[in-house]
Amino acid sequence: MAAPRQAGAGTLWLAGWLLVAPVSQAWAQGVPAEARGRVVDRVVAIIEGRVLSLSELEFEARVALIQRGGVQALDVPLDEQTLRGALELVINQRVQVLNADRLQAFPAEPSEVEARLEVFRVRVGGAEALERFLARSEVDLEGLKAVLARGLRAERVLDSRIRLRAQVGETEVRRYYEQHSAEHPGDYETVRDTIREKLFRERYAALAVEELAQVRASAQVRRVAPFTREAKR
Repeated sequence: MAAPRQAGAGTLWLAGWLLVAPVSQAWAQGVPAEARGRVVDRVVAIIEGRVLSLSELEFEARVALIQRGGVQALDVPLDEQTLRGALELVINQRVQVLNADRLQAFPAEPSEVEARLEVFRVRVGGAEALERFLARSEVDLEGLKAVLARGLRAERVLDSRIRLRAQVGETEVRRYYEQHSAEHPGDYETVRDTIREKLFRERYAALAVEELAQVRASAQVRRVAPFTREAKR
């Protein structure tokens, strides 16, 4: 029995955004007053020969945080810890999408992007709030759509590589139930799907970490900004 399709879609965040969860509480702290509101763009990293600027990183970090429910990311300062975590997500997404581009695979349909845009619009508080957010970020609607499309494609690429391997068999579900019967007072038939979903998500997340590590190992990434180098292991 296959796990529900929706189960794996959101778990990209578990792998690609590990360094940001939980999000730093210092968004509005540790940033000099004179630096707030001052736009200073610079190169943050070079990913497969493509430059990523600080303004791009900050915008994509805010988009990702808002998608996760962090609406406060609309206009508060982002500290370096948050940006370092966002950089890991951005690198993962861009490398996966560049690989997909080479194969002309996993396109994002306009209707799918529009659906994500609508969810994002609602999350930020409506059309006017979205316009203000884009104006502050100096990004147009097409720029936001490009970010949403890249995230969608990256999720799809990752899902295609690990979903089958993440499937959980009946024997595994039964074994888990027997070993954790105290946690599941109901009979096996009642809790079977819940257990299967739990085991699937855990395996999916672990495989995602492994897969992204392999993708990154073969990618040419150079961190340029001083604060990004602290993320290197």
